[in-house]
Amino acid sequence: MYLIKGAAVYAPEALGCMDVLIGGGKILKVAEELPAEEAYGVSVMDGSGMILMPGLIDAHVHILGGGGEGGARTRTPEIMLSDIITGGVTTVVGCLGTDGCTRTMTNLLAKAKGLEEEGITTYVYTGSYQVPVRTLTGSIMDDIILLDRVVGTGEIAISDHRSSQPTKEEFAKIVADTRVGGILSAKAGLVNIHMGDGKEKLEFLRYVLEHTQIPPANMLPTHINRSITLMEDGIDYAKTLGGYIDLTTSSDPDFLEPDEVKASTGLKMALDAGVPAEQVTFSSDGQGSLPIFALDGTFLGLGVGKVTSLYREMRDAVLTDGVPLADALKPVTSNPAALLKLPQKGRITENADADLVLADEKTLEIDTVLAKGRLMISEGKVLVKGTFE
Repeated sequence: MYLIKGAAVYAPEALGCMDVLIGGGKILKVAEELPAEEAYGVSVMDGSGMILMPGLIDAHVHILGGGGEGGARTRTPEIMLSDIITGGVTTVVGCLGTDGCTRTMTNLLAKAKGLEEEGITTYVYTGSYQVPVRTLTGSIMDDIILLDRVVGTGEIAISDHRSSQPTKEEFAKIVADTRVGGILSAKAGLVNIHMGDGKEKLEFLRYVLEHTQIPPANMLPTHINRSITLMEDGIDYAKTLGGYIDLTTSSDPDFLEPDEVKASTGLKMALDAGVPAEQVTFSSDGQGSLPIFALDGTFLGLGVGKVTSLYREMRDAVLTDGVPLADALKPVTSNPAALLKLPQKGRITENADADLVLADEKTLEIDTVLAKGRLMISEGKVLVKGTFE
């Protein structure tokens, strides 16, 4: 049991200075003043000068690694636990990407189980870029209904030279099957959609909303900030159709493409344009390859995405772009929790999971991370590492 005293709590809404008691992996009490009684095994943490926020949720992580777009030697390695928790992330959703051949659903589920055993909450999407969708059971609905960790489908690639070039009708069928699978299993039924830089932009998502009864909450297009034109189309999609947009944080801010938008800047753009803060999420694309292509599609090179970029862009939104902390936290806490239908995640409230981050109130540097009530990082030092670290 831990009692965090006197921290400025953002739940993600600002609650003021509060005491937070946690035990059994849950938040037990949030109050202005709680007695500090160490005799009963309660460890007291001094939260003065600190901000207490929910553990971050990263809904797009290549936990197995990704890539291979420059040959087998470019397949990125599996992620390690410390690569996740050092960025304050306590919940991830794993996915396959371009490579749905040498990266498989069985491997993805095994890796997710391993990360769960090491201490963080882990879910997965079924499928990869390809259409028809490659699943474990042979059916999107069956995977979602029968496999506990599967919460949706993705990442499905559209408007990209690496996609299977599906039709709008094929795409709508994927979204429909994912939604029904979610309904029957009380899960999110979310389709995570890789957006390329093709001229179609968000036409496929607009088609679904205009020609079916499926609501926008079943689709999350990611990489919206890959270009200013796609960012502007995403803002229009969110404003006019109530859609959700996901900004990718992994790109190195010092080496952005000329037309690319930094995630923190994209959040500011969306909010200034009138997009509700609840309709924007961040994800890292962590451990995925970040390929560079020439205009003719020739592969030039690649980097590796970092989950820690999620926290960096949230912090930059506050310290550089002037976004209020409560609004900057929503895309990495309560918003993905709502879309993924994880009511126990993304908020500081009684009976929620004790996924918490303590950070310096001035610099927002991470001091402490707890995942499901377990102390993972203290005073900036990693206490819990992955099995092979």
